[in-house]
Amino acid sequence: MNLRKLTLGILILPASLWAQVADFNQKIPTDPDVRIGKLENGLTYYIRKNAKPEKKVDLRLVLNAGSILETDKQIGLAHFMEHMVFNGTKTFPKNELINYLQSIGVKFGQHLNAYTSFDETVYFLPIPADDPVKLDKGFQILEDWAFNANLETKDIDDERGVVIEEYRTRLGSGERMMKNYLPKMLHNSLYAKRLPIGTKENLETFKPEEIRQFYKDWYRPNLMAVIVVGDINVDEMEAKIKSHFAKYQNPVNPKERKSFDIPNHKETFVSVNTDKEATSANVQIFYKDIDKAKPSTTVGDFKNDLIEGLFSQMLNARLEEYTNKPNPPFVYGYSFHGSMLGREKEAFQSMAMTAEDKQLEAVKVLAIENERARKFGFTQSELDRAKKDYLAYYEKAYNDRDKNNSSAYLGRYQSHFLEGEAIPSIAYEFNLVKEILPTLTLKDVNNVIQSYIKDENRVIILTGPEKEGLKTPTENEVLAALDVSKVEITPYEDAVVAESLIRNEIKPGKIVGTSKNDKLGTVTLMLANGAKVTYKKTDFKNDEILFGARSFGGFNLVDNETYKKIQHATSAVPQAGIAGMDQNALTKFNTGKIYRVSPYVGGITEGISGNSTPKDLEYLFQTVHAYFTDLNYDENAYETEKSKTKSYLANLMAMPEVFYQIEISNFMYGHNARYSSPIPTEKDWENTNYKMAYNLFKERFADASDFEFFFVGNVTDEQMKAFSEIYIASLPALNRKETIKDTGFRAKTGVHRKDVYKGTDDKATVRISYTGETTYSEKENLAMQALGEIVTIKLIEELREKEGGVYGASARGSLNKFPYGSYDFSISYPTNPKDADKLIELTLKEVEKIQQNGPDAKDLDKFIEGEMTDYTKSLKENRYWLGVLTNAFSEQENPEKALEFEKTLKTLTVKDVQDVAKKYLNKNRIIAVLKPETAKK
Repeated sequence: MNLRKLTLGILILPASLWAQVADFNQKIPTDPDVRIGKLENGLTYYIRKNAKPEKKVDLRLVLNAGSILETDKQIGLAHFMEHMVFNGTKTFPKNELINYLQSIGVKFGQHLNAYTSFDETVYFLPIPADDPVKLDKGFQILEDWAFNANLETKDIDDERGVVIEEYRTRLGSGERMMKNYLPKMLHNSLYAKRLPIGTKENLETFKPEEIRQFYKDWYRPNLMAVIVVGDINVDEMEAKIKSHFAKYQNPVNPKERKSFDIPNHKETFVSVNTDKEATSANVQIFYKDIDKAKPSTTVGDFKNDLIEGLFSQMLNARLEEYTNKPNPPFVYGYSFHGSMLGREKEAFQSMAMTAEDKQLEAVKVLAIENERARKFGFTQSELDRAKKDYLAYYEKAYNDRDKNNSSAYLGRYQSHFLEGEAIPSIAYEFNLVKEILPTLTLKDVNNVIQSYIKDENRVIILTGPEKEGLKTPTENEVLAALDVSKVEITPYEDAVVAESLIRNEIKPGKIVGTSKNDKLGTVTLMLANGAKVTYKKTDFKNDEILFGARSFGGFNLVDNETYKKIQHATSAVPQAGIAGMDQNALTKFNTGKIYRVSPYVGGITEGISGNSTPKDLEYLFQTVHAYFTDLNYDENAYETEKSKTKSYLANLMAMPEVFYQIEISNFMYGHNARYSSPIPTEKDWENTNYKMAYNLFKERFADASDFEFFFVGNVTDEQMKAFSEIYIASLPALNRKETIKDTGFRAKTGVHRKDVYKGTDDKATVRISYTGETTYSEKENLAMQALGEIVTIKLIEELREKEGGVYGASARGSLNKFPYGSYDFSISYPTNPKDADKLIELTLKEVEKIQQNGPDAKDLDKFIEGEMTDYTKSLKENRYWLGVLTNAFSEQENPEKALEFEKTLKTLTVKDVQDVAKKYLNKNRIIAVLKPETAKK
């Protein structure tokens, strides 16, 4: 879990338990449920039995080597090597690896993946655990990745194009500004020169022997760990690891695996960066530690981590309060002590996203709050709240200790191997927290910042837009804003916490009927006011309840002019708070409680989503009741939310990809009277009416009679009946009978080409869209989804593997039932501008092949296996079942269809897919291409 490093909170128990606290020098014991071993060649392994999800196992190969170990001639090759192991090994030559894994339900990029960072390279492989052949092949794949890559010159040269296309996807304002500030942020450190993606020049020109040498030097047993977590037999897995990995030896004279520091410096470095394509303004302040980072291994380290977590939680709570004030200095701001780039150095870091003209103000506010904490510390009430929050989250983790997904453990074991972090059991952590927390005082947390804030090792980075009329801050102005020594700072004053979410007396209603669906395992309560409550009791998690409510109506019931006045305001309406409490008061009230409630008004429905623990379920019900009956009206809260939204959206159009998406949207939908740009203009904001938005929100939630409320998780019949009568059956009812309204909003018809020119980087984006009206068919909807996956497979094979023209490509399709029958199929990928037209032609040819001949049966089988993998896992997840219930309501379908999914899926044929390709991928096609401005003729 490593929850002690979260900025959340913890637990208060009798002081008598303090006597049981272990010596602070005592080493934290390793979780006994994980078997850790080391082969004679130095390879480390971690094995844990965990039956969630059932019949699955997660394998991970971790290499303690990344881009920081490259020579000048090898820049970018640590990451390039990651590509090569997927491109051919001793057992799986060429692309057979991807084909094989897809055939057993492992989706490339979604299930199967990898990453390369400065200090490590990590490979992920989830596979079935109930088939001995597949399981053994999984270990063979890991073995091949580690030691048996086919680094043939032709294969290396063929992959250059793919890696360069990945490099191309990262080009943009963020990358340009980062290259400018990294030399100051990482002063005199090799990290600044070893970005994992490398340089285009070296990717194009490196000699094949350089990557072979990197593989030989660093892919060796004593720098590797194999992690196995899943529904397995531990002894059998240990035997497989020994069988596959014990035979390999380290080089005779291995290169030293050095660590690379980020050197200290006396100066304060300031880096002010602007770019014409920057979409936001940001501020970062780093107070880098003098000493190197050390792992947490002792009880004393654990205590210090708790103190740091409490400190960060309290400081960030203060910063969050700023964001809820009128005309806030930043959209969001936060501070924490943690890792920088690389694992060798940590820093106290304060960051904020600001309006484009408020960067200096944000620097000053962050500096003031740091100084306020340093000078006056925190209040006892702040500390008490932080402790309660820690308690709630630790308790939840402890309660769900036997329901964790296998993926929850992989990162922990990886950190143990790479950084030496302790990996205790959650039971041990929970007990240790209960012992230590009551002893922590204000003095403990107030002392934390004293060692953080210093004049040396300090870096301030500003990034933001460059445009006419906007003044760029100077370095001297930034330093002046950081210096708050002459600012009058007073102690923080805490507010009184409200006592209840319910201000008015509630007259409970009645349950007038109950029905059960034994197939789904659901119970439905019919309430006297017309509302329904449907719940499904599960044991997937001990401490989780998910919630959703739906009613038909939404924006589609209002006229075009009203819609344009409220569309950008409605999402801000809940920000006024409920029950007379604003957002800051609600945050304080919710201390120690784990629940969330979010109301919305959408296109054809309005509703609420949320979650809670069983212990806090009543608070969820109370909040739902308050959103229906006691929603605040607050012009200042709205103006605050509008200010933050405007700050966030102000420069998005400067980003070529966003500009492109808006241009496509305008082109496809601009002919509709109801249409307005997704990014509001200043004129749109002036036309926005908060009062009208508030009234619509109130009107949509004035009638509970046509709402259905859904709960999935660890609920009890007693809870659901009692809370439903008190908080749901008491809601107002108007007995409206509303249906879905079609406003006539439609996409452009016909065959079109739209070229958009924006940006300076040498990259392009292609999107091919097919849209139109149809009669909804469940069978065709599934076939369209399959067509999307199959086209994706073919484009990866043709455009990536054969042409080297893309890094990735995606296709997806579906049919929609409401507000009218329609279909939507889209294909998209980034590429080189000079190759765009050629790749479009190849793409259309692949579509045409499927239309004429149908898809390859093996590709349809891959889709079916992948869907079955996801479906089998989802059947034991609360989120899936909540989706089944809410979607069945929204789609006006029988939720029992979910039980027939496997049967329906396996009846899908090649002809079904061919038929939808022929039917839908012809007319109403729009090809849209984004190219740099220099490509405009």
